[in-house]
Parts: sequence; structure tokens; C-alpha cells
Amino acid sequence: MGKILVTVLMLSAYLFGSDAAHEGSTDIVQRTVNFLIFAGILYYLLAEPLKNYFGGRSAAIASELEKVQERLRESKRLKEAAEHKVDDANRFAQDLSEITKKECKLLSDKIMAQYELDVEIVQKQNNALMDLEKRKMVREVVGDVMGDVMRASDVSLGKDAMTDILKKKVA
Repeated sequence: MGKILVTVLMLSAYLFGSDAAHEGSTDIVQRTVNFLIFAGILYYLLAEPLKNYFGGRSAAIASELEKVQERLRESKRLKEAAEHKVDDANRFAQDLSEITKKECKLLSDKIMAQYELDVEIVQKQNNALMDLEKRKMVREVVGDVMGDVMRASDVSLGKDAMTDILKKKVA
């Protein structure tokens, strides 16, 4: 049917075309009809492809816009997830800092307790060593005094005399 319509329109353009310009009259009506026929033919031939082209173009643009919107939503979601991870990391760092401070305090207290225990042990060992050295010294003094007394054993001495000799030696 479209071919028949095109043929009729083309024939009518040929039929209505005139030589009015040669006769001195104006042919505005014929030219207007020819233009309308030409415009109708153009519309008939180009309307559907242009509608399809622009419709497809609109659909492609809408599709791209939707893809961009989806990427934007995905970017926002990833940003929120990253911010949430940063917040979690900050909380973890604060908790870790507090735990570290507590552990440092516990270790410090433990080291101080061990230090005090070690100092006490060293003092006890020192006291024991001093007592041992005192006893050695007393034995040596008593041995020296007894040796002196025995050498001078020609004279028999009593307890009081021995005590006086020891006091003199120790003092």
C-alpha cells in the first residue's frame, strides 16, 4: 500500500507541475501542493526510521544513565562500608591502646614485686653472710686468744682472767 501511495503522490507532483511561470501567472498553489507532497513523502519515508533512531538513542541514554546511577549507588555503599571499617579500626586501636596500658601496668607491678623480692633475698643473703663472717672472725679471735693463752699456759688462769683477756682482745 505504501508503494501505491508513493506512486500516486509522485504522479500528482508531475501532474500539478505547470508552466505557469511562462505564461506570466503565479503558480503558488501548485508549488505549495508540490512542497506538501514532497514533505509527505519525506515524512512517510523518514518518520519511522527517525522515531526508531531517536527512541533507541533515548533508550541507550536511559540505560547508560541507569548504569551510572547504579555505579554511584555502589560507590556510596562502598564508601559507607569503608567508613564503617575505619570506625571499627579506630575502636580497635583505642581498645588495643587501653589493653596495652593495662598490660604495661601489670608487667610493671609484677617486675616491681619481683624486684622487691630479689632485694629482700639479697638482704637476707647479705645478713647471713655477715653472720657467717662474724662467726669466722670470732673463731679466729678466740683461736688467737686461746693460742696466746695456751702459750702462756705456764700460768694457770681462771675463768675471770680468761674473760678479761677476751674482752681486751675483742675491744
